[in-house]
Amino acid sequence: MPTTQETPGQGRAEAEVVDLVSSLIRFDTSNTGELATTKGERECAEWVAAQLQEVGYETAYVESGAPGRGNVFARLKGSNPDRGSLMLHGHLDVVPAEPADWRVHPFSGAVEDGYVWGRGAVDMKDMVGMILAVARQFKAEGIVPPRDLVFAFVADEEAGGKYGCQWLVENRPDLFEGVTEAVGEVGGFSLTVPRPDGTDRRLYLVETAEKGLGWMRLTAKGRAGHGSFLHTDNAVTILAQAVARLGAHTFPLVISDSVAEFLEAAGEETGLDFDPKSPDLDGTLAKLGTIANIIGATLRDTANPTMLSAGYKANVIPQTAEAVVDCRILPGRQAEFEATVDELIGPDVQREWITKLDSYETTFDGHLVDAMNDAILAHDPGARTVPYMLSGGTDAKAFAKLGIRCFGFAPLQLPADLDFSALFHGVDERVPVDALLFGTRVLEHFLLHS
Repeated sequence: MPTTQETPGQGRAEAEVVDLVSSLIRFDTSNTGELATTKGERECAEWVAAQLQEVGYETAYVESGAPGRGNVFARLKGSNPDRGSLMLHGHLDVVPAEPADWRVHPFSGAVEDGYVWGRGAVDMKDMVGMILAVARQFKAEGIVPPRDLVFAFVADEEAGGKYGCQWLVENRPDLFEGVTEAVGEVGGFSLTVPRPDGTDRRLYLVETAEKGLGWMRLTAKGRAGHGSFLHTDNAVTILAQAVARLGAHTFPLVISDSVAEFLEAAGEETGLDFDPKSPDLDGTLAKLGTIANIIGATLRDTANPTMLSAGYKANVIPQTAEAVVDCRILPGRQAEFEATVDELIGPDVQREWITKLDSYETTFDGHLVDAMNDAILAHDPGARTVPYMLSGGTDAKAFAKLGIRCFGFAPLQLPADLDFSALFHGVDERVPVDALLFGTRVLEHFLLHS
């Protein structure tokens, strides 16, 4: 169980959060994308349930479509039952990690040099730990929030949620009864930008949009035969040419509302000109630092070939060749994207979606956004919250199908020189201890005023 050692001015949630995150990381919940080799979710989910039950929560443990794919739900009643419920969600699975590549063991949860280290430290056991810490504090201390809160800890996000959020939405919508809004990962973190007067400003990026996520299989078929003969219909050649055309293609620049609002705010703070018509928009974005990788990827659709498969012997022309392409599609662009892909790959290559998750976008306004802003400013008065679009995807894609309005808000105040985006799925993934303490304070304030 977590060790609670409160210091003066520090609440229970702050005192527990580092130990909770470290404990969560020690569960190896590596998601390989295959049922037979994915592990640890059940054990981690049962541990989470035990932490909630210890302070008095009634929990629901649900396996989502396959043995061991564990999910935990708990509810806390608010003072106004007439308001829609707010859900806080986090996924328990992580991508695999190779211990030999790491400075510390990726499933050690080591606390060293001011950081909590390990796979999942930022994706997303940091947020799971913060949610768990605040949920435990509210229940233990009898704190009643202004609206009902639903705490959801789910499986399989790293493989698209087929055995997690998607299954839950399709088969157990009762678990989300009354939920109208939700907050999850990859938002609320700080980005320090230079201002024209020589000072800096921390922007806190709230995720209001996500590109669509699609994993596409391309298949070419030809005539099998001996490798020494002449072949005009070689499946490998047909596929390679199609993949090369697709991988080299640059999709058109499209500025969605969330991206436009981010660029406007960034321009106001930095004095830089992020005019979409500029021939060097990418160069200007680069001046924002590492976040440019994410923002740049939200300016256009992408289709990146990631896997190739063909043949079984050096002197045999195979009948079939396959490729997998990672596609990320802007809101409202699905039909145009698919038409462009079909033109690029040509009639001799067939395509099919292995995974297809829709894009999502909401507006940066309303009471919940005001509550996020107020919570950040209460603990970082000189900051500014801004919307942005995530180039990847989260479980919000599934929850939005139930009409839930979703945001990314996992608050962290980060060192200005930390390459935060590189930590996601990266070697030596880690989260600053001070960022966890800050985020816990902000999350508590947010939930008390949501």
